[in-house]
Amino acid sequence: MAELSYPEDLRYTEDHEWARKEGDVLVVGITSFAQSQLGDVVYVDLPDVGKEVKAGSDFGVVESTKAVSELLSPVDGTVTERNTPLIDAPETVNEDPYGKGWMIKVKPADPGAFDKLMDAKAYAEFVSKQG
Repeated sequence: MAELSYPEDLRYTEDHEWARKEGDVLVVGITSFAQSQLGDVVYVDLPDVGKEVKAGSDFGVVESTKAVSELLSPVDGTVTERNTPLIDAPETVNEDPYGKGWMIKVKPADPGAFDKLMDAKAYAEFVSKQG
């Protein structure tokens, strides 16, 4: 399991998704907090390239030995890529949530949407209040 960390270059949602800017797309995944709460991830369902996603709406599912959770998009946009290797190796989400465990890449409808998400400090404070 990855240790709890919240990289400074990412933005975060209250639903425990993260986003990283790469050019004009956002790479999206779940946080180390989310994977630690889920436990061992055993299945990931990701959307097809070209799917329209809405902020706060589900774009896929992650299933663990403990629970099934919807994956929620941090922004409105279009899926430009999905991390197909996760389908055969879902445990990568636990091992490297901010690296190889990314879920999808999204071209945001609003280029400024990234800046409206929580920064690492705000997210860490939010998580600390979760108990």
